[in-house]
Amino acid sequence: MTLKPHLLIVDDEAGIRESLSSILKEEGYHVEAVGSAEEALDRASAGDVEVMLLDVWLPGMDGLEALSRLQASPRPPAVIMISGHGTIETAVRATKLGAFDFIEKPLSLEKIIVLVRNAVQQRRLEEENQLLRTELGHRYQVIGNSVPMKALRQQIAVTAPTNGRVLIYGESGTGKELVAHALHAASLRSKGPFVEVNCAAIPEELIESELFGHLKGSFTGATEDKTGKFQKADGGTLFLDEIGDMSLRTQSKVLRVLEEQRFERVGSNETLRVDVRVIAATNKNLDQEIARGAFRQDLFYRLNVIPFYVPPLRDRREDIPTLARYFLSEFSSAYGKKTRELSDSAMEILLRYPWPGNVRELRNLVERLVIVCPQPRIEPHHLPPELFRGVAESPQHPYSTLHEARSAYEREFILRKLQEHRWNMTQTATALGLERSHLYRKMKSLGIAAPD
Repeated sequence: MTLKPHLLIVDDEAGIRESLSSILKEEGYHVEAVGSAEEALDRASAGDVEVMLLDVWLPGMDGLEALSRLQASPRPPAVIMISGHGTIETAVRATKLGAFDFIEKPLSLEKIIVLVRNAVQQRRLEEENQLLRTELGHRYQVIGNSVPMKALRQQIAVTAPTNGRVLIYGESGTGKELVAHALHAASLRSKGPFVEVNCAAIPEELIESELFGHLKGSFTGATEDKTGKFQKADGGTLFLDEIGDMSLRTQSKVLRVLEEQRFERVGSNETLRVDVRVIAATNKNLDQEIARGAFRQDLFYRLNVIPFYVPPLRDRREDIPTLARYFLSEFSSAYGKKTRELSDSAMEILLRYPWPGNVRELRNLVERLVIVCPQPRIEPHHLPPELFRGVAESPQHPYSTLHEARSAYEREFILRKLQEHRWNMTQTATALGLERSHLYRKMKSLGIAAPD
């Protein structure tokens, strides 16, 4: 049930307070009225007033002073200023102080109703946007209590408020994109756009159009004008992922934009100016790329103002339990299931696995377990075969008992046969030399759930 919007009328004339209160209550609002700015500030301090109709001329503190103080509060209402002696200067000052709108006496009740409705919608949109930004901030948390991750978070906190360009190094799946998002969310540009480009995923012949845009008819297939990523990121952040895969020709054009903050769209002579902070990332060794002539040294120096390094998961194994539990909670909630937990022996196998796909591989594994594991407690025999192949090469054996080892390989073998026979139970049981009922019991004991 949606609560009625809460309005506060502030006017020293009792007749205006009464008439506005009556009309707005009929429109379905919860309305209060006071006769002074001091009373209004006291009432608004609770933070539940969504819209205030505030007279400019009041005994004691005037409306403009009250408006200035309201804007400094944590949750200011949308303020519609009312004046019987309105001037352009007063209206301009009120707007600069943050007023939603300005209306003169004698009041048009129809206009008041429209203004209040629009003010309520505007304030609720602002609150929704603030909530989304808060949620995004949580979504882009850099998780982990290892020394490298604590240092990374500190580096983000120091660097984010600046406009310095950042170059993020790290293997695939370590979380370079997450770091870029975290930098943007903590920056002074957080209310601006965050635009990302995967330089490795765009064909060479289209990358310039993607970055800078094009005019209709500028090349075959350009059936309409296109806005490029640099223009879309104006006032915000542009994230160039896998910058090491960008062609030399495109690198030279990106270098010019970084130097001059201006460019032309493909097929146009018009120069566009932008204010963009560029964050780049790569999983390549750019020193080696420069040595073999595949990456411009001058572009490297432009991008590498503040270098970041995201370590692979195998170098911060103490973060694996924290990350696994975080993903278990996230996906259990997303799929409407009771939160899963990992047994100590299952966690030990995760700790010993080398994680070539890094955090992305761990996240995908946890999602898979939440979906297919029928029990709330995840044991070693629920884990996929590849985890055991990975740890078998390590100096320490992954299993603490013979039963665990036998269960793991038995589960892998049965899963492979089920997939070969497309989960046909009769055919799989025949291939395994088992009765159907025995196969079902085996599947249940090994935590194998048939797909829907």
